[in-house]
Amino acid sequence: MDAVFSISLPRQAYTVSVVRDVLGTLLRRVGLCQDCADDIVLAASEACANAIEHAGSATDYRVEADLDSRLCELRISHNGEAPAGTVLPRRLSQDHVPLPRLSAESGRGIFLMRRLMDEVSFRGAPRTTVLLRKYLSPCDHRDEESRGALAAAHDYAAL
Repeated sequence: MDAVFSISLPRQAYTVSVVRDVLGTLLRRVGLCQDCADDIVLAASEACANAIEHAGSATDYRVEADLDSRLCELRISHNGEAPAGTVLPRRLSQDHVPLPRLSAESGRGIFLMRRLMDEVSFRGAPRTTVLLRKYLSPCDHRDEESRGALAAAHDYAAL
């Protein structure tokens, strides 16, 4: 089930859907169940949206994925700098992080990434990078009607 991909995209909002399509297809083809693939795709979408919005002078961003039977690792990075006054945490802990006000139009991306992935960390150099990791195990909650003969032997769930 090993798979690797890397794609560099312009910092344009439409490219988030490109990432969702490519990553979602890859995850399903390697055998992840739909619910697990959806969680990973949503977390990656949030990281891509942040790269588009906060990458300063960078003209593009990169999405890299490494998958094997136990781990899905994604790196979303750009050459821009973090917004002024922002300190990137090396690793987000599982401690409580306050949600933005209900009236806020943004600010939920990192919260979603933390809830959907097992590990979320940041690096500021040489590229500003969000690292997302999800550990995988054989899926035991597949929908019997929706899986095909080939998918039955290869569905995996995120732990």
